[in-house]
Amino acid sequence: MAHSYPSTVDVGLSEEFAVPSHVEEVRRLMAEFAERHGSAGRRVFLITSGGTKVPLESRTVRFLDNFSSGRRGASSAEYFLDSGYAVIFLHRHRSLYPYSRLYTGVNVLDGLRIQSDKEEAGQVVVDQKVLPNIGMVLKRYHEVKASGLLLPVEFNTLSEYLHLLKAAAQALSSIGSKAMFYLAAAVSDFYIPASEMPEHKIQSSNGPLQISMKMVPKMLSPLVKDWAPQAFVISFKLETDPSILLERARRALDTYRHQAVVANVLDTRRGYVVVVTKDTQHELVLTDEEVQRDVEIEEKIVSNLTAAHSQFMSQI
Repeated sequence: MAHSYPSTVDVGLSEEFAVPSHVEEVRRLMAEFAERHGSAGRRVFLITSGGTKVPLESRTVRFLDNFSSGRRGASSAEYFLDSGYAVIFLHRHRSLYPYSRLYTGVNVLDGLRIQSDKEEAGQVVVDQKVLPNIGMVLKRYHEVKASGLLLPVEFNTLSEYLHLLKAAAQALSSIGSKAMFYLAAAVSDFYIPASEMPEHKIQSSNGPLQISMKMVPKMLSPLVKDWAPQAFVISFKLETDPSILLERARRALDTYRHQAVVANVLDTRRGYVVVVTKDTQHELVLTDEEVQRDVEIEEKIVSNLTAAHSQFMSQI
């Protein structure tokens, strides 16, 4: 009888990253969500969104972060919902959220008015000049929520993200090729092991700080090979040098053997991406006219990937 041994990533996760106390409860919720929608013939899309926080102290005062706001993840979730998917939204605490992300940067209180001289009893109305299309957006959000099509799962630290992603992959493995993973989160490449992290706040009076960090284990390999081997998996590749973008995307496909890489350059990521697969390469571009109409590049990404997912499922 064959025995299954923990992978290097599994061992590293359990030894060097604290397991969230709620991970088993979240795994159960995600498994139930996947089973319910998979049994109804619906595809289930798991998206990771936002950046990851890497603590420098056990009692964290300082941490390393990145620029990711979760914009691409939140907007993509909306388009996948519109395409008929059920969505598990694994997102960073306080990163952008589907539908409400449209009003980022707006003080919501500036868009509300009280129609009465008695503030405590008055009716609150919306100024749609401040919150444009809020009625349509709110209606769509409540339709999605009432249909049980969106399951939000929140993480804060890098440790939480890694364990919750593993739990999500295992939870969705039961629905096979109906599952899609869209790994849009900006995950740190480096971390300080708990065993090497100071317990208390690092004192600036000690002088200049030197930090030695380890490489974060690559989750893509065990996800594709072990945790959800029949799923359709998309990773993201962001570079600042366009001359190496496609080579790095193809190297990722060769290394991890997943289905697609969405490759983009930092300066043009909101208007131009390349979806790279083993056999194809599709450039997706927003025209000037589309920009004027507030078309988002995520709409084109989702359209491309839903078609690719359909073809993938037909070949299984």
